[in-house]
Amino acid sequence: MSTPSTGHPAGHSIDRRALVSRHAVRLDADSPELVLTLGNGDFAFSADVTGLQTLATHDPSGLDMRSAMATRVVDTGTQSTWGWHEQPNPEGFTLADTMHPYATARGEVLYPDSPSMERMMAVMTGQAAPEAADLAGMWLGANPHRLDLGRLGLLLPDGPTAGTPQVDDVDARLDLWAGRLDSTFTSGGERVEVTTAVAGEGAVLATRVTSTLLAQGRAALRLALPDPSPEMFPGIRWGEQVEGTVELEVRASDAQGGSAVVTRRLDSTTYTITLTWTGAATASHDGGRTVLLTPAAGTDTLEVVAAFAPVAGPGSQWYEAPAEGALTSVDAVLASAAAFWEGYWASGAAVELAGSQHPRAAELERRLVLSQYLLRANGGGLMPPQETGLISNTWRGKFHLEMHWWHAAQFAAWGRPEVLERSFGWYRSILPSAQATAAAQGCRGARWPKEVGPDGHEAPGSIGPFLVWQQPHLLYLAELCWAAYGTRGEAEAAAGRERLLATVGDLLDETAELMASFPQMERTAQGSVVAHLGAPVMPAQEFYDAAVTRDPTYELAYWWFGLELAQRFRERRGLGRVAEWEAVQAALPVPEQVEGRYTAVAGSPSVRTDDHPSFLQGLGFLPPTPLIDPAAMGATLDWVREVWDWDSTWGWDYPVMAMTATRLGRRAEAVDLLMQEGAKNRYDAVGHNPAMGAFIPLYLPGNGGLLAAVALMAAGWEGSEEHPGFGEGWDVRAEGLTPWPL
Repeated sequence: MSTPSTGHPAGHSIDRRALVSRHAVRLDADSPELVLTLGNGDFAFSADVTGLQTLATHDPSGLDMRSAMATRVVDTGTQSTWGWHEQPNPEGFTLADTMHPYATARGEVLYPDSPSMERMMAVMTGQAAPEAADLAGMWLGANPHRLDLGRLGLLLPDGPTAGTPQVDDVDARLDLWAGRLDSTFTSGGERVEVTTAVAGEGAVLATRVTSTLLAQGRAALRLALPDPSPEMFPGIRWGEQVEGTVELEVRASDAQGGSAVVTRRLDSTTYTITLTWTGAATASHDGGRTVLLTPAAGTDTLEVVAAFAPVAGPGSQWYEAPAEGALTSVDAVLASAAAFWEGYWASGAAVELAGSQHPRAAELERRLVLSQYLLRANGGGLMPPQETGLISNTWRGKFHLEMHWWHAAQFAAWGRPEVLERSFGWYRSILPSAQATAAAQGCRGARWPKEVGPDGHEAPGSIGPFLVWQQPHLLYLAELCWAAYGTRGEAEAAAGRERLLATVGDLLDETAELMASFPQMERTAQGSVVAHLGAPVMPAQEFYDAAVTRDPTYELAYWWFGLELAQRFRERRGLGRVAEWEAVQAALPVPEQVEGRYTAVAGSPSVRTDDHPSFLQGLGFLPPTPLIDPAAMGATLDWVREVWDWDSTWGWDYPVMAMTATRLGRRAEAVDLLMQEGAKNRYDAVGHNPAMGAFIPLYLPGNGGLLAAVALMAAGWEGSEEHPGFGEGWDVRAEGLTPWPL
């Protein structure tokens, strides 16, 4: 199996099946905003209300920029951790083509800062002529890009509009406990029943379709293969001529069933889709991008298993094949999905709020259950997830390492550290690249990138290469795993912790070496040494001039805490503390304040109030450190609540505020902040946290932040009061959560 077993607390007091099942998703009409995802963290299939990918209303292709910002459309895609494509590069562009020099205390350093977003848009819209660095930066930013592996849907009778399938009387039910989607609807006067699931291992999808429409020759199963899209935001390409090639090889076909292999070739990428079906049917290829599976006359049930697998291409080494021959029937896939999801829900933590009198209790519980489902279906894979998971591409499907904590910390906080650990191997795979980046910038260790794909090569731009708050994340994630193992029995805890040290011990040292060698050491007039996080640096609030910015508040506190965690892990491995790391910790400056509250960066008393209030992470996201004064952070939280432009915030900003309030002992405020009304702090009927129309139609860091915040609010930390983030009116039943580190 691709997922290790996870420990769980003995003697559950919460009826987990009842908890999960009461939040099963049920839809009675199609909506372009809602898709139903089945997945296992490395492969996912998102369906419309037909149980498959039948309806065109979920395709944002063709929307102009204004419409895409105002209209929310969520793709019904099929994606994986391993399915990527790269365009030819005849010019031989490399990251070196995008470099510009910046002055640092270590001397002149080259950063890949071309093009900026503004410059790229100007070139793309014809307002500026492209220069060599622009072309290089745009190619490197666009490649590799994640593939939509194929759309599996039904051909149905037309409704009132020609070319639009008729779908009425819908009842689509997503069983979260079993990972199964059952849909019934009417089309062409006949009832259609569809059951769909994704196996718990590999990249295997199964569906069972029953209808007299099949027997009458009025319905068929269609597999359509879109072209790759290197665009920054969602949009599927259906060119008049198929890009690359699609081939169909029928291997067997008789009255009982058959099998065929579809091969898709795109430049250096090749993958296959092996179709195995039960029931008399014929597989045919239109010569382009579409394969049809047409039932024989009189066949009213068609069972199909589609197994996706890479042959070659970027990311193909991350494919984990299921046991050979184990998943060739629909029943086998349904059983695999059920075992995967039941094991997930039975493991780790659960939180039940049903006894609460608070009016938001039922909604918060719904968000918690659906967020756990979505984050496991789309994450917990062999590499960090993108912000929209395996549902819809943003930033070409690449993932942002500063968001990895917000996706995945919750796995450890909710007692499932093995799921989080699956991604640590990817960090090891890019270690040489991260070490090369550090060395080129005059530092030791490994500098982890911001926006990357499976190869770990960072995307150039005016923000990402200067961002630093992703650097300590691996240390924090490892610490949460360590703490999670500590909640188990002695033998299991020891085994888990030993494995963790063997997996990431040296990576944590490399992480800390960068952190110790990156600050600019300056001697004051009084003779003391100060370790500045100096320019060029970009804070989490990405609106500052990296060339002159230094000492952002949150990053300073995180630097101190990260170095402390690195020392703890050395001691756990029987190694001594590193004196230089301690010296850097001691020399980090106290963040600047103005009028008793924290600023975002040093030397700038004005703070942008139209993005993330990220400086609040200095306490809440982080435990107390010597650099942060709780009273000043409390004043900062009060100020944010008074002046912030809430429409500009993102889904993880509300958990940030809730965590800050919790650490400050303001328990009555924590839930209010977590559930505060906001344009990007809502959760739709399937549990998605919307962000920016069709550009960023869902935002899984919001879901992950919600789970992380509630874990802190319910489990607290060593010495905290019970459920420190919940006040009057809340009846919190929690089991298996991880107390947070100090």
